Amino acid sequence: MSPTIKKTSYDHVSVEYLVQGSGTPILFLPSLGRGQDDFDELALLMEQKGFKVIRPHPRGIGASLGPMTGITLKDLATDVAAVIKAENISPCIIAGHALGNFIARMTATLFPEQVRGVALVAGSPGKTPSGDPSIPPDILVSVSQSGNLALSDAERITHLNKAFFAPGNDCRSWLQGWHPETKKMQWEAWHATPIDAFFKAGNAPVLDLQAELDTVVPREYTSYLKSELGERVTVTVIPNAGHALVPEQPEAVCEAMTNWALSLQTDTRH
Repeated sequence: MSPTIKKTSYDHVSVEYLVQGSGTPILFLPSLGRGQDDFDELALLMEQKGFKVIRPHPRGIGASLGPMTGITLKDLATDVAAVIKAENISPCIIAGHALGNFIARMTATLFPEQVRGVALVAGSPGKTPSGDPSIPPDILVSVSQSGNLALSDAERITHLNKAFFAPGNDCRSWLQGWHPETKKMQWEAWHATPIDAFFKAGNAPVLDLQAELDTVVPREYTSYLKSELGERVTVTVIPNAGHALVPEQPEAVCEAMTNWALSLQTDTRH
């Protein structure tokens, strides 16, 4: 069944979003500079598992409009909270892919009553024990250049394979789906926001859904979030996947999310 297109507004912001299914609400946030198309297959799988799937378009995509400069991740989290309020689905699970995990954690920090749990989908912890960059600088270049539409397809495929896709997985679907203005806005908002403003994800339960071959989130840092946040964090590793994860292993992602969401329903601590 095709998703329903809806919209909510506040102040000078309008957020368009997609809704499909019924049951336990789960809201998806896409990766840097990318849109909700990345979740099409996963959303259908989650719908079939009995979830109500909500997918807000980031500012600059679809009919989502709002200031694109001079903002932080707090503004983008407020967009998410507006959708949760409009749909009357508090508390809601938020699943953030890559950069979306930072926005999900910020939403849980600012609006704890609206968030049932946060799923980090190939999500960087954002900092390291040593204070070194959490994302290797050369990999971060490839993250940025993957969406540089001025480059040739061959150049971008090199960057996509380095930053996003595990060896042997076809990256060509990600030659499309980039939104340069949204990417620029999110990049600036991310770098204008201190990591400690959202690192702990409030007090929400966290699913740290890791990709086994993720170059953006090196394996030496994959235990850091759980070491800092303790039993709130459930770690699940998806084999044969890189930072893109969702298009690489949608069935495995669906299974892991479903199992974790069911555990939240029976966990009386939260």
